[in-house]
Amino acid sequence: MEDTELVVDLRGRRIETLDDFWDAVAEPCGLPDWFGRNLDAWADTIHTRGISEVIDRHALLSVHVDRQGLFGGDRQDGQALARAFDGEQNVLTAHPREAPSP
Repeated sequence: MEDTELVVDLRGRRIETLDDFWDAVAEPCGLPDWFGRNLDAWADTIHTRGISEVIDRHALLSVHVDRQGLFGGDRQDGQALARAFDGEQNVLTAHPREAPSP
């Protein structure tokens, strides 16, 4: 494992459902075609490792999203996904959406 950070910046991308999230992270995280597309599979991927060679090559996974859609308000799926990140080896940062420039 390299001592590096894999940054996956999804800001500006519309993510309304878990399927939208899986679609968004599949390529930059190198998820295999057989990836389970569920919270248990994601937790195994980011904690246990051994599923994604891309994630495994990095000491830290940092995912950035907009605080809206799946990650806005009281969306149970979004909260469950956020809990899968440990805040140490894998970090999810939900950013406030920036207002458009005048």
